[in-house]
Amino acid sequence: MKIFSESHKTVFVVDHCPYMAESCRQHVEFDMLVKNRTQGIIPLAPISKSLWTCSVESSMEYCRIMYDIFPFKKLVNFIVSDSGAHVLNSWTQEDQNLQELMAALAAVGPPNPRADPECCSILHGLVAAVETLCKITEYQHEARTLLMENAERVGNRGRIICITNAKSDSHVRMLEDCVQETIHEHNKLAANSDHLMQIQKCELVLIHTYPVGEDSLVSDRPKKELSPVLTSEVHSVRAGRHLATKLNILVQQHFDLASTTITNIPMKEEQHANTSANYDVELLHHKDAHVDFLKSGDSHLGGGSREGPFKETITLKWCTPRTNNIELHYCTGAYRISPVDVNSRPSSCLTNFLLNGRSVLLEQPRKSGSKVISHMLSSHGGEIFLHVLSSSRSILEDPPSISEGCGGRVTDYRITDFGEFMRENRLTPFLDPRYKIDGSLEVPLERAKDQLEKHTRYWPMIISQTTIFNMQAVVPLASVIVKESLTEEDVLNCQKTIYNLVDMERKNDPLPISTVGTRGKGPKRDEQYRIMWNELETLVRAHINNSEKHQRVLECLMACRSKPPEEEERKKRGRKREDKEDKSEKAVKDYEQEKSWQDSERLKGILERGKEELAEAEIIKDSPDSPEPPNKKPLVEMDETPHVEKSKGPVSLLSLWSNRINAANSRKHQEFAGRLNSVNNRAELYQHLKEENGMETTENGKASRQ
Repeated sequence: MKIFSESHKTVFVVDHCPYMAESCRQHVEFDMLVKNRTQGIIPLAPISKSLWTCSVESSMEYCRIMYDIFPFKKLVNFIVSDSGAHVLNSWTQEDQNLQELMAALAAVGPPNPRADPECCSILHGLVAAVETLCKITEYQHEARTLLMENAERVGNRGRIICITNAKSDSHVRMLEDCVQETIHEHNKLAANSDHLMQIQKCELVLIHTYPVGEDSLVSDRPKKELSPVLTSEVHSVRAGRHLATKLNILVQQHFDLASTTITNIPMKEEQHANTSANYDVELLHHKDAHVDFLKSGDSHLGGGSREGPFKETITLKWCTPRTNNIELHYCTGAYRISPVDVNSRPSSCLTNFLLNGRSVLLEQPRKSGSKVISHMLSSHGGEIFLHVLSSSRSILEDPPSISEGCGGRVTDYRITDFGEFMRENRLTPFLDPRYKIDGSLEVPLERAKDQLEKHTRYWPMIISQTTIFNMQAVVPLASVIVKESLTEEDVLNCQKTIYNLVDMERKNDPLPISTVGTRGKGPKRDEQYRIMWNELETLVRAHINNSEKHQRVLECLMACRSKPPEEEERKKRGRKREDKEDKSEKAVKDYEQEKSWQDSERLKGILERGKEELAEAEIIKDSPDSPEPPNKKPLVEMDETPHVEKSKGPVSLLSLWSNRINAANSRKHQEFAGRLNSVNNRAELYQHLKEENGMETTENGKASRQ
């Protein structure tokens, strides 16, 4: 039973040898009044911290974050190692605060650079760290007292973080061997003692720090198991801000922390009290505050945090704060927070704002749609908590409708098919034991899980996302392909189903393709069958590893999909013919529209001219001085002469108007005698010559008189 993890005990071992007094060579500007300096005053030189100072500041920041988020049950023991081991505090809760540690470190003071380095070693601190891990904490003693006979079930695990300046990789291996031997010896002593506990698991984190600008003599190494009890990892880090960043990353890994950045925090400027600017503040908290993001897959990652590219942060947007705390929110969790940059002005203003009794709602940044309030910052008893608000439906409300899914209102779920799916996968009592092929006993629950996994390898939830499950012709194949093994009859039925689909495609039968959300007629027939074949192949391939007979079904499917060249050519010709028909239909429509417009314009012109001629004729006829119009041939061709008989079919307006004009013109003069005596509108010329001579001679094709 794992009651206490490695995070319950953390021992810091910081090297206090003379070489830790060396400068980290990362300069800090001490004289900041550069612009307003009076002429003639020499500016102050920049300063740099020592390796010892950088190590102490980074380790104190590690402890500050841990105490802010876990004020109880997470304990730290601080050891300084030089000529001996100096334990600065104990496992008691009274010693677990930054004030005690800072006071103890101030009493130790910086390392003496003139001390004899041969008398100083980090090994003293590592041995003392193992001894400290064997000691029982108050929480372990309380758990052992409650369990009584099962006191051995209380675990004793811990972590050692050693910050030193190693000489080489062999020096690091020597330190690891020393810790491993010491654990082995002290476990023997703890086995015979009531006041000590054996170390069941220990994590050794060796941090080699060196000045900026120098080459590292120690290489990084990921976590490695040296023995069943000891694991070790090595980090080679430059001093200064690089060491602080590394400790910040390690505290998140060791205590399962996550980062949240609050953006768009309005804050008044010191120089301009009437104006405000937006700032960002990064907070650390337990990673369970982001569990809803991880479940939904929407992490709102804002990229790397200010601590470097190795850490990710989730961005939440500041909302207008609430002035009253009477309003209750549906909260699913509350987690303590700790600012990353605790001394910055934005972090200080935010914490003071919250400690004064104000609450701030935080929303997820979205490009579109309504805003979603997911978190709230509020203080309780002088401590600031990040509250996780339920952004989904509350359990106190009515159960949701099946049409209200993650993608909005979906109305075409395969509800009937899902009910059939549930009936096929019901759990029933399993009395008779079964054995697998290898002879081992088959667990009924595992078999049920395996069957459920096979049935859900490819199972679309929405009708519009599938074609084959909407076709009755595919049911014989879809119902047997999910089996663990197929019989010869099953393979034959699957092949028959595939052949039926090929026959349907040859006959060009329609498929139940959903056209929801598409414009026009939807995909063409050959495109519909291509979609159907692709989906069928996906279904069969999902179960190809079940047995060899499943492979035979896939081979039959692929053979039917690979059409002969003449079939493909026929398909291409059919597509070209369809495209040509579409183009010709469009051209005919355009031509008919243009022709009807031209006919109407021509008819309009004829009517206008006819009106003018008729009016002119009436004027000439009615005038008293007008002469009699001469007898002349009408200006029409013989073929266009109107027939006397009445038309049997429908007559157009143009024909009616032409007949009227011709009738009016014929009344104005005497008709030509030849036309009156003609046969079929053909009059024979020079008839009197034939009567005189009796016959007509022809010479060289020309008529001549004799």
